[in-house]
Amino acid sequence: MIYIISPEFTPIIDMLEKYLIGKRETIALSLATFFAGGHLLLEDIPGVGKTTLAKHLSQVLGLDFGRIQFTSDMLPSDILGINYYNQKDGAFVFRKGPIFSSFLLADEINRSMPKTQSALLQAMEEGVVTIDAVAYILPKPFFVIGTQNPHEEVGTFPLPNSQLDRFMCSFGIGYPDKSSERDILLGKKIDTKTQIMFSPAQIEALMHKASEVKLSKVLLDFLQEIIAFTRESGKFEYGLSTRGALSLVAMVKSWAMLQGRDYAIPDDVQMVTPFVCAHRLVFREGTTSTKRIDVEIFTHIHPDT
Repeated sequence: MIYIISPEFTPIIDMLEKYLIGKRETIALSLATFFAGGHLLLEDIPGVGKTTLAKHLSQVLGLDFGRIQFTSDMLPSDILGINYYNQKDGAFVFRKGPIFSSFLLADEINRSMPKTQSALLQAMEEGVVTIDAVAYILPKPFFVIGTQNPHEEVGTFPLPNSQLDRFMCSFGIGYPDKSSERDILLGKKIDTKTQIMFSPAQIEALMHKASEVKLSKVLLDFLQEIIAFTRESGKFEYGLSTRGALSLVAMVKSWAMLQGRDYAIPDDVQMVTPFVCAHRLVFREGTTSTKRIDVEIFTHIHPDT
């Protein structure tokens, strides 16, 4: 699909592509997820740049970066923090966990047990964590990038639907193309350090701008047809949840903003739908399709706009 990124966002994509060569679309989709106010799940084999993308994206955005390396013996308190007794002061003190960051990398999230994974649920949905009946507000913006290696089976625990649904988008990075990989193999050097491209005020303004992108009545009809198809076609175990439907709308608006428009078009819908739906929809047993989910949807629904 042909699209043109607005000059406003081209410099940040150019900057990040120096570290993730040949992956402009992946970078653009990550930015769209951030400005839509969602969270991102990167599913791919080890060593293709998931952590690299997260680290440099946080630097470009100028956000406080936190990282959690998930393991099977990790506890929820390792993520959220803990109240401990300070003998010197004679009182309990709360020690914040790594979740108190504006930009959180949840690395190899499926290596931890479901009990530990669930520590992220309230934070990702509400921007708040509750510990010992006390609610702590997380920084704003609060953005989570989760990574998992789908081809590894030993020592991993599948993410439950409740956790998957809290990620607005999911996609892989994939192998670089031949030309990009040649640059990588030659050790192409980066002349400049990662620069902060946006101030906190600019980030807030852009997130508001994305939320204000206009959707026509016809485009809303198109979106509702997609949502209804996932629920009523009988092809999927579960259709899109209301949260999933809201995520689809938010991503359509954010992607339109990255194109420099204050209105969305059908191409925006077709661009982002696979990445919003793929981790939420599972084909029913007996209706398994060799088509990708986006092809399955768009062969049945046509945007008449």
